[in-house]
Amino acid sequence: MSSPALSTAASGAGPGRRRLLASIFGGSVGNLIEWYDFYVYSFFSLYFARAFFPGASPTGQLLNTAGIFALGFIMRPVGGWVMGAYADRHGRRTALLFSVMLMCCGSLVVGLCPTYASVGAAAPLILVLARMVQGISLGGEYGASATYLSEIATARHRGFYASFQYVTLIGGQLLASLTLLVLQRFLLSTAQLEAWGWRIPFLLGAALALAGVLLRRNMAETDAFLHERRRGAAGTWRELVRHKREVAIVVGLTLGGTLAFYADTVYMPKFLVNSVGLSRQTATLISTLSLFLYMCLQPAVGALSDVVGRRPVLIGFGVLGTLFTVPILSALARTHDPVVAFLLVMGALVIVSCYTAINAVVKAELFPAEIRALGVALPYAVTVSVFGGTAEYVGLWFRRLGHEPLFYWYITGCIFISLLVYTLMRDTRSTSQIDPAPGTLSER
Repeated sequence: MSSPALSTAASGAGPGRRRLLASIFGGSVGNLIEWYDFYVYSFFSLYFARAFFPGASPTGQLLNTAGIFALGFIMRPVGGWVMGAYADRHGRRTALLFSVMLMCCGSLVVGLCPTYASVGAAAPLILVLARMVQGISLGGEYGASATYLSEIATARHRGFYASFQYVTLIGGQLLASLTLLVLQRFLLSTAQLEAWGWRIPFLLGAALALAGVLLRRNMAETDAFLHERRRGAAGTWRELVRHKREVAIVVGLTLGGTLAFYADTVYMPKFLVNSVGLSRQTATLISTLSLFLYMCLQPAVGALSDVVGRRPVLIGFGVLGTLFTVPILSALARTHDPVVAFLLVMGALVIVSCYTAINAVVKAELFPAEIRALGVALPYAVTVSVFGGTAEYVGLWFRRLGHEPLFYWYITGCIFISLLVYTLMRDTRSTSQIDPAPGTLSER
């Protein structure tokens, strides 16, 4: 049941190799576009919060927008369940195509959404509905893209290839940050950004998502799915509960990593402004530069896991994150030097790279093909919704209470719990469930 279009890829034949690269590119770039669309909300919330919540204090406005950001994450389990099951039953490619179409719709609605001054309480309600659609899209995107890139990758370099999911995820954040940086420094004033300029990145995201649809239409399906697609139990709850141990591992290994990731990336620009006292422009510049270097780290860490194994790399994140999260964030809160702030942010991102670069491939390697997309997507989406999606809100909440350092300890505690999971789990590089059928892309 191997894919004829890709059957020559492993041997290096020209047309097959080009189709393989086009498929990887389509999956990766589509992922970048989706994450850009999702993250521009967070990066631009400093400018549009007043338009939807005019009566609140500045911190209250950010809390309201952060709450809606978290709501988008709460919808991710719905997307993970529905689209993960769909990917296992009908194909990774089709699920990825549908997810980017949903994201396009959500971004377009946010970009055209009327403000509170125009329609009153209906404005934040429309914003909520748009973010719910985007949350469903992203919930399905993660499982399908993690599965797709892991299955289409060559066996000896699976960690390296799968790391590009986070390269493009971070790339989406970076593109959102660069968009803000360009608008801030070169095109619009603060007043213009607050009045109407915040709409630009959402409309741009909708246009990019349409391009993502065109790219994904030409992607090839993976041979691992084609080999298993006739199984009647594929993508069902009955099949998922047969893998309770693997589901629990996904939750445990995700818990600390997702919280650290969202604290160090999504929440960091607001932390640099509200807690460190830097200007919005300086905070955006620090975030942009650090995200770029962080993105470049992912393939290197992924390749390292192909050599030493997945488990030692995850343990490295758990140990370093447990020991250094509180010192790094405490030092960051005390400094007013942008260079020192940049170095501290980069230190935190180097540590979390040991989770982000390989977490997708580890999860994919835990499950057999007939339940892989759902097994990756649903427990991951639930965990991210509870811990990652609320990171910004919890951080702002602790700050408003006057006990911001408790947030640092909260992150540390969650990383320590994940460290316990890393020390007890098997190394998925040597126990991988990704076992392609004869004639597939994997090197043997």
